[in-house]
Amino acid sequence: MHLFLPKRKSRFLRSRTLLTPYSGAGRGFTLIEIAVVILLISIMLLVAVPRLPDSPLTDQTRKTKRWVILKVQDLKERAVRDQKTYTLHVGIDSKQLWITSDDMSDESKEQAEKNAFKLDEDLKVLDVEYPEDQKVESGRADILFFAKGYSDRAIIHMSDSDARFSFQIESFLSNVKLYDAYTGFEE
Repeated sequence: MHLFLPKRKSRFLRSRTLLTPYSGAGRGFTLIEIAVVILLISIMLLVAVPRLPDSPLTDQTRKTKRWVILKVQDLKERAVRDQKTYTLHVGIDSKQLWITSDDMSDESKEQAEKNAFKLDEDLKVLDVEYPEDQKVESGRADILFFAKGYSDRAIIHMSDSDARFSFQIESFLSNVKLYDAYTGFEE
C-alpha cells in the first residue's frame, strides 16, 4: 500500500528560495553594500594613485638630499666590499658631485667628472667643513671612504632659495645626519 503524503519542499529548495534576491520592483542595493563598495574603491585609489610632487623646487632639493645620503651609505659599503678607497668629489663652484676610486685611470676619472650629479640652478654648495675648523669654500673638496670601513669626517653645507641644510658624515657611522640648518662640528 502506498500512502500519498502532501508534497514537501526539499531542504535545498527552501534554502535556495531564501537566498534569491527580492522579486519585482524592490530590487536594488542596500546602503551597507554601497558603503562597502565606496570604501574599497577609496582604498584602491589611495594605494594606486602616486603622490604628486609638492613643487619643482622642493622636488629637486629632495632628490639631491636623497642622492647624497644614499651615495655616502653606498660608498662606505662598497669600499669595504671591493677593498678600495673611493672618493666623493664635491665641486663647490661647478655645483656637481661625482665619485672616483683609487684604481681608476685618469681618463675614467675625467669621464666620471663629466657624468657627475649636477645640482639644480637654485641649489648651491656653500662649503665643505672638516674637523678643527678646516673649510673648503671654493674649488673642489674630497671626502675619502676607506677599505677598512671608515671615512673622512665632513659636513657638506648646501642651500636652496628657501633654506640651508647640512649633511654630516661621520667616520665610523654608515648613516648620514641631515640637518635643516647650517651646522658645524660640536666640540
